[in-house]
Amino acid sequence: MRVLVTGVSGFVGGALGRYLREQGYTVTGVSRGPARSEACGAFVPFDLTTGVVPGSFDAVVHCAARSAPWGRREEFHRQNVVATGNTLRVDAGHFVFVSSSSVYYRWGDQLGLTEESPVAERPLNAYAATKLEAERLVRASGRRWTVVRPRAVFGPEDTVLFPRLLRAARKGMLPRFGDREPVGDLIYIENLCFLLERVLALGATGDFNVTNGQPVGLWTFLNEVFAGLGYPPLGRPVPVGLAMRLARGMEILSSATGWWEPPITQFGVEVMTHAKTFDVSKANAVLGRPPVSNEESLRRFVEWQSLFI
Repeated sequence: MRVLVTGVSGFVGGALGRYLREQGYTVTGVSRGPARSEACGAFVPFDLTTGVVPGSFDAVVHCAARSAPWGRREEFHRQNVVATGNTLRVDAGHFVFVSSSSVYYRWGDQLGLTEESPVAERPLNAYAATKLEAERLVRASGRRWTVVRPRAVFGPEDTVLFPRLLRAARKGMLPRFGDREPVGDLIYIENLCFLLERVLALGATGDFNVTNGQPVGLWTFLNEVFAGLGYPPLGRPVPVGLAMRLARGMEILSSATGWWEPPITQFGVEVMTHAKTFDVSKANAVLGRPPVSNEESLRRFVEWQSLFI
């Protein structure tokens, strides 16, 4: 199968391209920056916000995105919505969109979210809002489509989730928020690649929530990672209300002085404070169960991260 993978300079796109090639797929990769090692057989340097990638493919897996908790809304729109619209014009039979579980998020606990759960009426940040807008483009395209919503992707070569946490943890500056440990789902990068390959192989369409299928106590999970790396555990609890006020103040300052990423955001406080768990029975039934357990995921990630200490 000839597959175009977008965002091969990034964490998910690079890992997926490499995984698909190992499974015998012919992978063409596209991104603005250089492709990650072994991510594609053919590479097309291209800015997806400017036009349509040339060529004909059996499928497209659109991984490219601006993924961050904070930034200018216009940049998120350009890289997540405009780029998706252009990629939908690629000559390919099956369009697979890697979206985000954040399209569901509202303030407060959310347990057992399914594909039928309502998405947020007011998404919590520009990333979630533009991912949701891009999903709507995909559904309205008339294409054969699949939307995959992973939750908290982590693993070797992660450039999004854990780097932010580890920078703070190294300095002993990562507190707990509130006095109640939240429960949450995550997905290991190899599990996400496995499930995306199953989508392609089976021609599966529709929406899929995907996680490791093993919700964890987030404080416990993070402290196990930090202990494996010799970092201090999470610090003393900070009241949630105080954390939110600090985050809001930093966001206001950032938006007034250049849109730098604050060390704490309201979105970050929310996801580290409230439970977010998912019912992945649909993905398990259609695509199969992810092969790598939470325990093995953690071991592999710590082993890889230890190489850089």
